[in-house]
Amino acid sequence: MSERIAIVTGGSRGLGRNMAEHLARRGVGIILTYRSGETEAAQVAAGIRAAGGHAVALRLDVGETAGFAAFSDQVRAALAETWGRSDFHILVNNAGVGVHAPFMETTEAQFDQMAAIHLKGVFFLTQRLLPLMADGGRILNVSSGLTRFSFPGYAAYAAVKGAVEVLTSYLAKELGPRRISVNTLAPGAIETDFGGGRVRDDAQLNAMIAAQTALGRVGLPDDIGGAVAALLDGEAGWINGQRVEASGGMFV
Repeated sequence: MSERIAIVTGGSRGLGRNMAEHLARRGVGIILTYRSGETEAAQVAAGIRAAGGHAVALRLDVGETAGFAAFSDQVRAALAETWGRSDFHILVNNAGVGVHAPFMETTEAQFDQMAAIHLKGVFFLTQRLLPLMADGGRILNVSSGLTRFSFPGYAAYAAVKGAVEVLTSYLAKELGPRRISVNTLAPGAIETDFGGGRVRDDAQLNAMIAAQTALGRVGLPDDIGGAVAALLDGEAGWINGQRVEASGGMFV
């Protein structure tokens, strides 16, 4: 098969699911990962296949680097079995969890979890998968609008996302000889179940954010899935080493 293939971590739910579905609608084959939602992941993959695409769901805990070698082997097997090839084209480092705690109450365990998932995991998963990525491929690291504007309680989460943005610049530089472009997408506040669904379910918070957003509302998953698909489009490869914020103009 000649279609491009994308690995989307955390693709079983939320923004990751939306990203995977948007890419699939553009004819991209999908390998999506899940940590505990096997049933949800299988449903997403089945939906993509039912619509005429190709999709595989694989388990991956991005916070456990010891499992990355086995995951790489699973990717290699899936590429051969489903697509009859040995490489893929797109990596979306999306999987993650949040923590909301005042700086003075944030525990070392909470900080370590954020660093393991959002920084160490991204660093070493990308390193592990690069030998399987085709030259001329794309990497998109998902960050957060919280690296530009500040909300109390997100210091640990935003700090490691800021580190990912720096990592993106270094990857863009070092992978240039392979013509692999690397960018960051930073979503603003989105109505999902992330962080306990506060933005979606807290009407007062939702209204406050909408009032501070140039487009007058809080973001929806389709806003991010569409942005990801556009950035990873075959004609967008000259965008490289950039932080692109998709927030509707929060706090501009």
